[in-house]
Amino acid sequence: MSKHYSLRPTRCLIEFRPASQATAHGGQLAVAALLTQFGLWQRVRETPALDPRTDRSKGFDAEVYVAAFLFAFTSGGVAIADGERLDDDDSLKTLLGVKKIPDQSALGEWLRAIGEPGREALRQITREFVAWTLARVKRERLLVNGRLECFFDDTQIEVSGKWFEGAAINYEGNWALSWQTLWVGPLLVDGVLGATSERKESPASEAAGRDVSAQLPGLLAANQSLWKEFSSYLYADSASSAGKYLQAIAESFAGWSVSYNKWTGPLEAKAAELPAWAWSAVEKQRWRDGSEQEAQYAWFRYQPSGCATPQTFAVVRHREAGELLWRQAFLTCEDRVGEAQRAFERHRLKGDWERRLSELLGDLQLHHPPCQRLSANQCFYALATLAYDVLQALKLLYLPESEAPKRVRTLIHHLLLIPVEIRRHARRIKASLYVPAGWVAWWRGFLAALLPKWRQLGAVAGSG
Repeated sequence: MSKHYSLRPTRCLIEFRPASQATAHGGQLAVAALLTQFGLWQRVRETPALDPRTDRSKGFDAEVYVAAFLFAFTSGGVAIADGERLDDDDSLKTLLGVKKIPDQSALGEWLRAIGEPGREALRQITREFVAWTLARVKRERLLVNGRLECFFDDTQIEVSGKWFEGAAINYEGNWALSWQTLWVGPLLVDGVLGATSERKESPASEAAGRDVSAQLPGLLAANQSLWKEFSSYLYADSASSAGKYLQAIAESFAGWSVSYNKWTGPLEAKAAELPAWAWSAVEKQRWRDGSEQEAQYAWFRYQPSGCATPQTFAVVRHREAGELLWRQAFLTCEDRVGEAQRAFERHRLKGDWERRLSELLGDLQLHHPPCQRLSANQCFYALATLAYDVLQALKLLYLPESEAPKRVRTLIHHLLLIPVEIRRHARRIKASLYVPAGWVAWWRGFLAALLPKWRQLGAVAGSG
């Protein structure tokens, strides 16, 4: 490099002006356009469960409450108070077409008032949004090896104190709620926030239901229409390995793999009975802990308690050099396809989904529920789910794959937090978006597609 570059602090004059004509949240125009194209506001208006008012000529319409939460989440907000803060941004309100945003107490009261019927309505709207998105995403961005991958998992939402309704001591000895989530492709389609369990897995394979996968059968039944047109595949961990759950999974998906490390006694006996020819050749492999181990793989069939038919299992036995005894690990999947080793290699991709769930919790700061009442927290998490899916849809439907960030917080910071200046000309409003030069063409095309009735000026202001 021939030129020399250094850091030289600059002195400048600083002037403060009220932000009545400008906002840093210009990218919310993209979110609003996407929601309008989906028809969200009309859906909310037509859902009585989301409007608990007795006199609907007063107060805020339901879509204003929904908008406050969604625009707060998609602009980097993480709490109910962040929804209230949107009311201080006059330019953003002008851009979104709302005169006032409810304050924090009103937002919290609305969550409590809509209760369980409102939660179910929000879950249904999210399903409709996911179906709408899946129908529009290019297959090459949605499918993996020709299959629509799905994922089920529970995460523990820890709380401080006993005053959170539904909280209990979990299997780790902490006060917590359980959030059981179902993912379809890159979208979080559904989730149930509720009481946790003292045990992670069922006490026996046939006694499923008092554990952190208790909501799995209901979630599959409510959402299976979303993947019925695809060749589908589900990843799940050992908490979903009870017979009742395996039966529900087998009835819902074309393919699946579930970790199985709870009731392994009968499996170990079956593996010990396998003849030498059933095992693959011994291979030296680098194990997850970094050690080098000898490993062999095999298939067998076994019928766990609670299953109507025998299931296919893959087993790996491994040991370090010099050890006499083998250690074993198991997973269950659809009928054997290829080598058992390949089944384990594919199942390790479950880790990518676990990281995605962890990133969601971190990016939207969902580690701590905001309300004491369980139904209010359930509605809050349902709105967070919809907001996350809106951001994912924006990325999948309109961003080039080369420019699409993996995390939603990156999408918020790089695409949605852009300055916009609002000016009134006669009866019209002019919005000047200040975007990087390389993104002007994308914004033009995006807004032309989603807001065709909005007039765009021909030249880039200040470019000449």
